[in-house]
Amino acid sequence: MDHGVPAALGVAPELMEEVSTGTTIMACVYDGGVVLGADSRTSSGNYVANRASDKITQVMDNVWMCRSGSAADTQNVCAFVKNAVEEHGIMSGSDEPGMADVKLVANVTMQIAYRNKDRLSAGMIIAGWDRRAGPQVFGIPLGGSLEKCDFTLGGSGSTYITGFCDDTWKPGMSREEAEAWIRRAISIAISRDASSGGVIRLVTIHENGAEKQMFEPAQQPLAYDELPVIRREEVVA
Repeated sequence: MDHGVPAALGVAPELMEEVSTGTTIMACVYDGGVVLGADSRTSSGNYVANRASDKITQVMDNVWMCRSGSAADTQNVCAFVKNAVEEHGIMSGSDEPGMADVKLVANVTMQIAYRNKDRLSAGMIIAGWDRRAGPQVFGIPLGGSLEKCDFTLGGSGSTYITGFCDDTWKPGMSREEAEAWIRRAISIAISRDASSGGVIRLVTIHENGAEKQMFEPAQQPLAYDELPVIRREEVVA
């Protein structure tokens, strides 16, 4: 396979092969806002490159992005979207600095992803709350399509929890129910998908702002056949 690297550089062919990545990201609407969730494992093939990465990135004060695929690709897409939306707010004379319509952010992200679909490995979720339309969640999978939905999943771990989410999803959940539902789903994905792991991060967005939470493995709900996590200090004691 031609990777576009001159042979004179002496790069070993096996170092140019595609490296598999994995993650679990999701978001859902609840009665009054949205919740975004993700694991924290960044993998590069069989190697865990980062066990505590943050895959939920702030785009605007009221809009956040879940990222899956290539970390470099999605970080740069997020930076481009942030700059474009901020410039749009300045040019349009927005009376809410730092805020943006969720649909606008989703459309800008979709345009970048679609126009560069042959060069990017980027699956993203845009979620947030605005005064015009309230809580909204948009899925932007690989290829750059765009879909508004009540909940959406992404990453390698999503294949293990699609049935669980379809079966247990309830419209009009409270904030506490939505956060617990996402924590449960991601914990199941972590237990089944070797490319997902680490802590569970949540971001809850509502009319009054955004709040971040982090749950260590010992705080995560156990999957059906998992043994409880034992802290190191408990073993020493």
